[in-house]
Amino acid sequence: MSRVLGIDTSNYTTSAALSDTDADLMCQSKLLLPVKPGEKGVRQSDAVFHHTAQLPQVISSLREQSGNLKNIDAIGVSTRPRNVDGSYMPCFTVGLGTARILSDTLNVPLFACSHQEGHIAAALYSSRRLDLMEGSFYAFHVSGGTTEALLVRGNGRGFETRRIASSLDLKAGQAIDRTAVMLKLPFPGGVHLEKLALQCEDVISYKPTMKGCDCCLSGVENQCAALLRGGASREYIAKFCLTAVMNSIIGMTDAILKEFGQLPLVYAGGVMSDGILQRALSERYSDAHFAAPEFSCDNAAGVAILAQRHLST
Repeated sequence: MSRVLGIDTSNYTTSAALSDTDADLMCQSKLLLPVKPGEKGVRQSDAVFHHTAQLPQVISSLREQSGNLKNIDAIGVSTRPRNVDGSYMPCFTVGLGTARILSDTLNVPLFACSHQEGHIAAALYSSRRLDLMEGSFYAFHVSGGTTEALLVRGNGRGFETRRIASSLDLKAGQAIDRTAVMLKLPFPGGVHLEKLALQCEDVISYKPTMKGCDCCLSGVENQCAALLRGGASREYIAKFCLTAVMNSIIGMTDAILKEFGQLPLVYAGGVMSDGILQRALSERYSDAHFAAPEFSCDNAAGVAILAQRHLST
């Protein structure tokens, strides 16, 4: 039994989580980084500043939610985007610095992982498939900064991963957010785009651009811009964008299953919280698993879970 504090300072969200196995409790606290209206993202220098300002608030809020942050047995923290050489973003230094201070102050072990590994662990936890920590599966990480498919082998406390497919240009979350900005919607735009798309009754067909198991998404932004110039409704453009992303993910999944064989499918990342995408993929693949919305977007829950696994094995 253990109480573990997880910290994640990604490019869009300041997040902390407490996982308490004794109380069967998972508490999360998070704040989005502020993005000015009309902008399509946040610069790393700004991200570092905002994380530094927001992380104390996030941890204080977590303490209020959980009752207390006493008797912490370990600290988990994400230190880079992906678990590969050269993967680095300055924003993760904020979380790492705080985690080191807490680890030294509390005299408890510190366990590091990648942001991507945290996403995968959160999806397994949320979909009640932590048993896959001991097996093999395909994991899709689909977000504003990443659109990848991984062959994952769990080793009980972490993952061995190999990238087997990705978007060769624009990422799915970028296509969605840029389309949302075109339509004067708030950033990040996924939930707002989905609401618009659900109001469109047109049947939209879209053939994804595939190169083997990889996809290309830059054309989606260009086509949405052309539709807007041509007078298409905001609802139609929103549905077109999400349909294009959905069919591209389906194209990647079909190609991977054909190339590498059948394994469970795990979909993680903020884009995968979209209900339209989840319904389509669930209907097509019987062994597909998704994180609940609160575990799909950037979060520290998976980071805490991985630290907990290291602590207990």
